[in-house]
Amino acid sequence: MSTAILTGQPVPGSSIEGDLRSLGFDVQVAVDAADAETLLAQVPGDQRVAVVDARFVGHLHALRLGLTDPRFPLAALPGAVTAQPAGRQALTRAMARENSAGGGTALAVDSLADRIVAALDADGADVHRPELGSLVAAVPTDPQARNEARQAVAAVDDEAVRLKSAVKARDGFFTTFFISPYSRYIARWCARRGLTPNQVTTASLLTALIAAGCAATGTRGGFVAAGVLLIASFVLDCTDGQLARYSLQYSTLGAWLDATFDRAKEYAYYAGLALGAARGGDDVWALALGAMVLQTCRHVVDFSFNEANHDATANTSPTAALSDRLDSVGWTVWVRRMIVLPIGERWAMMAVLTAATTPRITFYALLIGCAFAATYTTAGRVLRSVTRKAHRTDRAAQALADLADSGPLAQGLAGASKNLVRRLPGITAPAVALLGGLAVVATSALTGFGGPWPVLGAVVYTVTSGLAVARPLKGALDWLVPPFFRAAEYGTVLGLAAKAGVNGALPAAFGLVAAVAYHHYDTVYRIRGNAGAPPAWLVRAIGGHEGRTLLVTVLAALLTASQFKAALTVFAVAVALVVLVESIRFWVSAHKGGAPAVHDEGEPA
Repeated sequence: MSTAILTGQPVPGSSIEGDLRSLGFDVQVAVDAADAETLLAQVPGDQRVAVVDARFVGHLHALRLGLTDPRFPLAALPGAVTAQPAGRQALTRAMARENSAGGGTALAVDSLADRIVAALDADGADVHRPELGSLVAAVPTDPQARNEARQAVAAVDDEAVRLKSAVKARDGFFTTFFISPYSRYIARWCARRGLTPNQVTTASLLTALIAAGCAATGTRGGFVAAGVLLIASFVLDCTDGQLARYSLQYSTLGAWLDATFDRAKEYAYYAGLALGAARGGDDVWALALGAMVLQTCRHVVDFSFNEANHDATANTSPTAALSDRLDSVGWTVWVRRMIVLPIGERWAMMAVLTAATTPRITFYALLIGCAFAATYTTAGRVLRSVTRKAHRTDRAAQALADLADSGPLAQGLAGASKNLVRRLPGITAPAVALLGGLAVVATSALTGFGGPWPVLGAVVYTVTSGLAVARPLKGALDWLVPPFFRAAEYGTVLGLAAKAGVNGALPAAFGLVAAVAYHHYDTVYRIRGNAGAPPAWLVRAIGGHEGRTLLVTVLAALLTASQFKAALTVFAVAVALVVLVESIRFWVSAHKGGAPAVHDEGEPA
C-alpha cells in the first residue's frame, strides 16, 4: 500500500483526496510540516510515499505520471513529490532539512512538497519530472488562479492524452497507421479488466506459436490462417507496450519478456514455414536458417553501434547532420523508417506472402529485404563513425567486449598479444575479425564436408578473434567486431550443415543457432538494463564464440554426416538448457529484487 501525506491548507470541494485514493494511495492529512515529518517516519520503509500539497489542481493522469511510475526512485511535479524505497532516505533527509531551523527555501517557496524537491535538487538527487504536455498540474495561491487552473483542466481531455501517450513516439509506418490507431483502445480495454502487460505479451507469444503451427501444416488454409494469426500476434505485441504506458505497469520481467518473446515468435514462425514447405516437398531450411542469421546479425549491428556511441560526445558527423536535415522533410522520415524493414513491416510482409504465395517466396523476399536494410543501415553507420570526432568511453569499450562473447581461447590469446597489437593501426580489430570470419565461413561453405580445411579456418578465426579483442574496443569502427563474430559463428554452422547433405542437419543447425542467438540477445538486454554481462562461468561453459565455432568444425571433420547431425542436436540442447536456466534465474531474481526496467516511451503527454 502506498501512502500520500497531504500538507497545507485544505481547499473546500477539492478532489485531491479522492484522486489519490483512486491511484492506490492511503491518504494521511498533516496539520503542519512537523506533523508531515512524523507521518513520513511512520510509513514503512518498503512502501512508496508521497507528499502532496492539498491545494493541488490538475489532471488525474498528471498525478498518475508523477506519483505512480515504478521506474524512478524519486519523482515530482508541481505540488507533489514521491519516493520509492530506493529514494526514501533522500526524501526523509530533504524534509528534515526543510523543517529544521534555517531551511534554505522556506521563504522562497510556499509549498512544502516544492521545498522538498528544491532540497533534493540541492543535494544532487536524481528527481524525475514527467513531461506533462497539455496536462495541468499546479498549486494556485489565490481563488482567481484556482479558477483558471480548473478551467484549464476542464479544457483538456486527460483520457485522450493518456491514450495518445500510450503509443511510442517513434514507430514504423505500418505500426503507426495500421496498428496503433486501434490497438491503444485494446490496451485500455485490457487495463479496465485488470490484465497486465505480461499477460498480453504471453498471449502474443501463444498466438504466434499457433500461427507457426498453422504454417507447419503445409496447406493453403494453414498458410492463410498463419498470416492472419501473425498479424494478430503483432497487434498484441503492440498492445502490451501500450498497456504498460497507459497504466504505468512497468517491470524488469516485463521488459525482458517483451524483448525475448519477439525473437522467439519470429524464429518459431520461420521454423513453421520450413516445416510446412517440407510437407509439400520443398526443403527451405537453409533459407530459414539464413533468414535467422541475417536478422540476428542486423540486430547485433544495431546493438553494437548504439552501445559504442551510448555516451560518446561531440557528434560532428556530416552524415548525422544530413539525417537531421532530412528529418525536416516529412515524407523522407517515413521512407527511411520503412526501408530498414522494422518488425511491423517485416511481419506484415511475411503474413501477406505466407497467405498468398509459398514459403520459398516468403523467405526470398525476406532475405532480399533484410539484406538491403542491413546494407543501408550498416553503410550509414560506418559513414557516421569514420566522419565523426568522438571520444569513446571505458563503459562503451566494456559493452563491446561483453557483446563479443569471447571464450577462454580468445581471451588467452588476447592476453598474450597485448604488446603486439599496441603497435598496430586502429582499424586492426574489425579488420582481423572480418578476415578470420571470412576464412572459417569460406572453408566451411566452399570445401567438401569432412575435410580438414574448415578446422584450419576455425584455428585462424580463433587467433584473429584473440587479436581483435586484445586492446579496448574504442576505435571508430570497433563496434563492427561483435557483428563480424556473430556472422562468422552462425555462417559456419549454416555452411557445414548445408554441406552435410543429410535430412535433419539443417533443422539441428537451426536449433543450435537459435540457442546461441538467445544467449547473445540475453547479453544485450542485460547490458541495456545496466545489469552487466552474463557471468564469466556461463561464457566459459558454452565455449565463447570461437570455442563453439572450433568445436563444430572439429565435429564435422571427425564424424559422418549422420553423426554430425546428432552431435549438433545434442550441442543445441545442451547450450539451450544452460543459457535458459541461467537467464530465467537472473531475470526472475532481478524482478523480485525490484530492479528498474527500461521501456520505450510514448508520445509526450
